[in-house]
Amino acid sequence: MESTRTYYKSQKEFRVFVASTFSDLVRHRKMGEKKAFSELLLKTLPHVNRYIVKRLNTAISKGNLPQGKYRPADFVDQLFITAYDHFDEVKNEKDLYPWLFKKADELLEDKIVDEEYDEVFFQNIDDFSKPAWDAMEEKFSTDGDGDLVMMEEMDDISYGNKDYILNHVFVEDDNNEMIAKLDREWGEENIRKHAEMVLYHLPLSMRAIYELATEHHFNVEEIAEIRNQSLKEVKQLLEDARKALKTSFYNRDKEINQ
Repeated sequence: MESTRTYYKSQKEFRVFVASTFSDLVRHRKMGEKKAFSELLLKTLPHVNRYIVKRLNTAISKGNLPQGKYRPADFVDQLFITAYDHFDEVKNEKDLYPWLFKKADELLEDKIVDEEYDEVFFQNIDDFSKPAWDAMEEKFSTDGDGDLVMMEEMDDISYGNKDYILNHVFVEDDNNEMIAKLDREWGEENIRKHAEMVLYHLPLSMRAIYELATEHHFNVEEIAEIRNQSLKEVKQLLEDARKALKTSFYNRDKEINQ
């Protein structure tokens, strides 16, 4: 739990740092100092880069982008150009951090092919047997889908942390007993694997919204702006993602203990 609190603190501190670069970025752009602008902007992008890496890898593995055609660096390079050309869209320092995610998201959405909603997964999530869960996890691992996240990009201490994962899924106080049970009986690695597997099977838009909320700590208003979606849509997709994860943990745990 302490590591999770530390992560939240570091996220807030980083947003403060990004905001502090705003006036210098404005000055560099006004003076036409592209190199200085880019060098400073680069310091604000580690979490944006992480977001690009995860979305890109998921889209490739699900067939929404062709294998080998795009690299995270391609989108980061384009983001530098977009940020310099359109920086006057950022009205104040507090808007800079979500604006960078918004521009990165737009670049990704422009390339990612729309996917069909995975109705089968959601319709059957209540009925999955233990062998079905195990087979899904085996396929997730052996096909390489579970290994696509570039671990060198995931240096935040929260990544894979069981407290971090479960506290975002079981948000009500009356779920503390379930959190303790999963922690005790599943172990950190199994909790992480299961969460990643379920998230992988979510529609890309739902997963993106969930990760913006849980990994990057944007509120629903900021996510709606980043994703160019209505507040109602964002709230519903976030609720659906949490419900899918929560249901999957409950039902798989029930199957394990039968």
